[in-house]
Amino acid sequence: MDQPVTEGASAASDVPVSAPARAGETSAERPWPLRRLSENLKAHIERAPATWIEGQLIEFKNNRGNVYMTMRDLEEEVSLSLTAWRNVAMTLDGTVQQGSRVVARVKPNFWLKAGRLSMNVQEMRPVGLGDLLARVELLRRALAEEGLTSPARKRPLPLLPHRIGLITGRDSDAKKDVLRNTLLRWPAAEFEIREVAVQGAEAPRQVAAALAELDADPAVDVIVIARGGGALEEVVLPFSDETLVRAVAAARTPVVSAIGHEADRPVLDDVADLRASTPTDAAKRIVPDAAQEAAGLADARLRLAAAVERRVRAEAEGLATLRSRPVLARPHLMVDARQEETDRWRERGRSALGHRLVREEDALTQLRARVRALSPQRTLDRGYAVVQHAGQVVRDADQVAPDDRLDILVAAGRITADVVATHRTTPTPSHERTRQA
Repeated sequence: MDQPVTEGASAASDVPVSAPARAGETSAERPWPLRRLSENLKAHIERAPATWIEGQLIEFKNNRGNVYMTMRDLEEEVSLSLTAWRNVAMTLDGTVQQGSRVVARVKPNFWLKAGRLSMNVQEMRPVGLGDLLARVELLRRALAEEGLTSPARKRPLPLLPHRIGLITGRDSDAKKDVLRNTLLRWPAAEFEIREVAVQGAEAPRQVAAALAELDADPAVDVIVIARGGGALEEVVLPFSDETLVRAVAAARTPVVSAIGHEADRPVLDDVADLRASTPTDAAKRIVPDAAQEAAGLADARLRLAAAVERRVRAEAEGLATLRSRPVLARPHLMVDARQEETDRWRERGRSALGHRLVREEDALTQLRARVRALSPQRTLDRGYAVVQHAGQVVRDADQVAPDDRLDILVAAGRITADVVATHRTTPTPSHERTRQA
């Protein structure tokens, strides 16, 4: 833009000599003439190469052979005016119309007099369904290579969700099917509903926005994206948008895809945590059947009661078997047997003790007799006496002399005597005494 215009010497000659050479050098005191800015813009813009773009035609008007169109981006609220002059417009007759999804080769053009930018169409062709489906398959393969369609990353649905997020069309049959069949199965189910466009260029963006809102709600345990049947391009294409399917893959809340019928297969089905063949099938997959669960509980109670009854019966039979044993049928028999055995041992002990006492008593009697036989008293009883002098037993006549006082111990009493005379006899040898004894 800072380069001076080179188209025509007349334009260059009209520029004041004192005008700055570059836009950045201009000031309030040294401005550019308007034409110089416009000419520089025109030269800069028309140097841009032709570009292929894709979008949807939301306006298509034919004015005297020239076609004026407005193309909108497929995802964002961005539009661009296009112009197809007569020579190009002739090739568009019958091939494209308002609402068509197209690709176009355009080149920017700046109309100098009005200062208006336009995009001149050099070539335009509609995007066929086959091309779109081919793009869908390419996206499907790319996501599979990234692992976003792997079963290993899919999260299980909660057994009984507290609140169900539902993204569906406004007052659509899919919404009614999901609500009706879910509440029929589980009347206490709660919903957080987001009604969005489910076809057209706005559908992917609105569905992704609703998904982000529900995913951020901690009360929502599962999210269902539902749409009824329709034309292939209405069902498959909006729900095969790359931005949308990546948002589903990144969601923290489990997502159920219930798009169209069994034959419809958008890419959303591959990245969702669960694919339902229809919205009605989605209702059957997200909540249990209350009647079936009640029947299951009743059956479980019956089976539990039967099991308890069988256990009690088996234990009663076991107790009866134990009680029928002799040791339990007549438990006193064991006590009686032990009592008789104890009595026998007691009698044997008493008898043995009595015999031992008798033997010991006899031995004691014999020992007493022997002791008594050896007692000095017995010797005295046989007529012997013990003679003592001065506290000493007199064993020899030489121990005393006449007139000595003697103390004589006899079997019954004592005698005091005086020695008149002593006579010594020859002692009998000890062996003779033994023989005589």
